[in-house]
Amino acid sequence: MNTNRDCGHHETGGLEDLPLYPTRRSFLNHVGNGFGALALAGMMYPELTREAKAQSAGGMLAPKEPHFPGTAKRAVHIYQSGAQSHLDTWDYKPELANAGGGAAGNRGRRLLAPQFNFAPQGQSGVMMSEIWPELSKHADDLAIVNSMHTDVPAHGPATLLQTTGDFRLPKPSLGSWVVYGLGTENQNLPAFVAMNPGGFPGQGAKNWQSAFMPGAFQGTFVDPTATDIERIIENIRNKFTTAQDQRNQLDLLNKINEIHKQKRQVEDKLEARIQSYELAYRMQADATEAFDVAREPQSILEMYGATEQDPALRSQARQFIIARRLLERGVRFVQVWNGGWDTHNNIPNNVPRNAGRIDKPISAFMTDLKQRGLFSDTLIASSTEFGRSPTEDGPNGRSHNNRAFSSWLAGGGVKGGQIYGSTDELGGAAADDRVHVHEFHSSILHGLGFDSERLTYRNSGRDFRLTDVSGAQPVLKLFS
Repeated sequence: MNTNRDCGHHETGGLEDLPLYPTRRSFLNHVGNGFGALALAGMMYPELTREAKAQSAGGMLAPKEPHFPGTAKRAVHIYQSGAQSHLDTWDYKPELANAGGGAAGNRGRRLLAPQFNFAPQGQSGVMMSEIWPELSKHADDLAIVNSMHTDVPAHGPATLLQTTGDFRLPKPSLGSWVVYGLGTENQNLPAFVAMNPGGFPGQGAKNWQSAFMPGAFQGTFVDPTATDIERIIENIRNKFTTAQDQRNQLDLLNKINEIHKQKRQVEDKLEARIQSYELAYRMQADATEAFDVAREPQSILEMYGATEQDPALRSQARQFIIARRLLERGVRFVQVWNGGWDTHNNIPNNVPRNAGRIDKPISAFMTDLKQRGLFSDTLIASSTEFGRSPTEDGPNGRSHNNRAFSSWLAGGGVKGGQIYGSTDELGGAAADDRVHVHEFHSSILHGLGFDSERLTYRNSGRDFRLTDVSGAQPVLKLFS
């Protein structure tokens, strides 16, 4: 899907440039060159004509076919913000437990043993920390990657690398690439929704930006703690005109913009703006219904934890209920955030408290998808910016470690019940079957039917990829 979107806008050479009384030669020259260019584009870039047809049928967000049949149709990205300690959650290290309290040779810092017990879970016997009593019920669905590594040990840059594939330059986010490639199945809701209880996470809107892609592909941010639709999505309702008056205004605006477009080549920014007006109009009814968690039966609210005393747990429960409601309504990509994993000290209290806020909601989310027949074609990916050191930082805490951490996949075609890759004896660095962030991204795209080397977007004379020029390939063993 190599689309030449940044080809420049030339306003000469069309029929309007013909002389008042054109000769046959000048007429054929103008018209013939136009048809020749179309034919050449069709032969050299057939994906352009396919995309043009899709856009004419439903705009930039019209449903599109991937490179090959994917195992998933939609995706949810669970981001564990703050650098989740792999040694206390997913990566079982008995050697570290036996060596706990000894010197590690790293500036004389003491080794810190895993702070929780691990036990085999499910029929597969996947080792999981005791902090996941609910999620462990889905152990046979999880493909846990314990050999992740990344480029930088700083929260901000590492987060952007996880969410956009680049920690230096503004690049389209993971969700934007997915929506660019697949479009959406519901033209009345945003194709890509990002949620974080209480407001923007670190790095803010950069995490769901479309960068040099049209604005139609960027994420729409939602605070799931809000219960009033006017607070969930600001300015969604027009309080000054009726729905019919709005429709008439939009129709007039579209006609004016269409006249403007006819005199120029298609402009992505204009097209994205037109679609944003249309989407805002259509969302007035559909979004109100989609984000209304109160419509869920009491049994579902209880299953997710939305009726619990802990307000943080209730917020996460609402977030995952909304995520399921959006996915089942055709939203293509949903990103949910959970912060609090920056555990430089007091892991015995902070980690189980933080895990307790998402353990039940994630487990219920997976159960709910299964009951609704959505689990088998929904790809679930959980990641964090980097891991933690085997040595102690503050009291019972760990410092940053970009050489090792854990991520996991589930759902849509994922081969569950497996641990992929490993770290060294103490969990300090990825050792066997190492997986970089780019390779994890390539695996997500693979599950959705895309070759990460072929999913490109042309900007400023260069073809860009989510995985940049890394040459990253998907980890095929993660899929059935």
